[in-house]
Amino acid sequence: MLTAEARIRRLRWRLTALFALTSALALAGLAGFAIYSDSNARRDQLDDRLRLRGTATAKLIVYDDQDRLDIQSLLDIVGTECPQVTMVTVTSDTPAIAYAPPKPCMHAAEADVRRLATTAVAQHSAVSADGHTADGRPVRLFAAPFDGPSGESAAGAVVLAADASGSQAQHQLRLVLIIGSLVLVSVSGLAGHLLSGRAIRPALTSLRQQEEFLADAAHDLRTPAATLRALAATALHEQAGHPQPAARTSALQRTEHLAARMGDLIDGLLTRARLMAGVATPVREPLRLDQLVEAVVEDTDTQGHRVTVVTERAVVVGDVDLLHRAVANLLGNALAHGHAPGVPAEVRLAVTGDGTVTVDDSGPGVPPELAGSLFERHRSGSGSSGLGLSIASWVAHVHGGSLTVATSPTGGARFVLRLATS
Repeated sequence: MLTAEARIRRLRWRLTALFALTSALALAGLAGFAIYSDSNARRDQLDDRLRLRGTATAKLIVYDDQDRLDIQSLLDIVGTECPQVTMVTVTSDTPAIAYAPPKPCMHAAEADVRRLATTAVAQHSAVSADGHTADGRPVRLFAAPFDGPSGESAAGAVVLAADASGSQAQHQLRLVLIIGSLVLVSVSGLAGHLLSGRAIRPALTSLRQQEEFLADAAHDLRTPAATLRALAATALHEQAGHPQPAARTSALQRTEHLAARMGDLIDGLLTRARLMAGVATPVREPLRLDQLVEAVVEDTDTQGHRVTVVTERAVVVGDVDLLHRAVANLLGNALAHGHAPGVPAEVRLAVTGDGTVTVDDSGPGVPPELAGSLFERHRSGSGSSGLGLSIASWVAHVHGGSLTVATSPTGGARFVLRLATS
């Protein structure tokens, strides 16, 4: 069974083939129309040339004193050059060859020549038709009637025959059209492949994001789940065997802490999935950024750390829930990593009127080589999911803002969240 990515890539090749096939059919139609139009134009040109010469030749037909055909003047001019000239007399609807070149440049079928001459005499007008040589090559025939001795009716017709199998220019045109069509089909196929690749790129990106989300969930929930099971087993063992209230209480506290952390992980993963999949539509409404930051600090368990809040009135347009999570993630990151082991953290949050939230801590800071990749997943250091800062960065970009990191004046890290004000 093919994977989802393999099916998407197979769809890309099918789209490429469909694009190339459509282009090939269109080009074949255009090439056929061009060849047909060129053939008609060349045939019309050939007919004009035959008509001009045939009409002039028919006027050279004269009679002697005994009303017999005098074709000497015709012989002096026609000779054996092409187009081939044949004179046919028609008496009582019975055509007879009165003159045929002794060394013709082609051997047009006599049946075709006689038939066309009969038609021209019957209609008393010039006619054209397609014919064939003895070996099957196509020829173009033209018949111009000439009058009899009395001048009252047509006595016969001059029939001209010219090769209609196509000139070298026609063959070159067809070759150019075939080669050009192949090149254009190849180019259109390549263009279709590139365009279809760009079209399916969002689908592949969404698929990879889904796979990353599942990998994140498996990676981040496996360890807390195993630890929860071990702590629960320890608590049950202590309760069933030799009760030690202090150990049992510590195990249960750690269990509660890990359960809360798993809840935060799940919320973070769901938020990240919604943002990356584009299904989370931020609710744009005016809100007080300073009040939101104060509410985040009040809702956070600082666990003995010192948090200072300095705010100015700032009104921004954004999603309350997403901004609340972004600020909470920044504060949680400062409380977790912004201090030395065993020393309470000193975190300072400042909100300015231009929609900027600054979070300073007193930790070791961020090395310059990690500043560019700090907002990628799994970059927040040991003991955390690595999603907090990446989610905060995504929230900032969703709101048209930015999240940057620098060195704090206290020596720790400074995270600056900038949002657009109303």
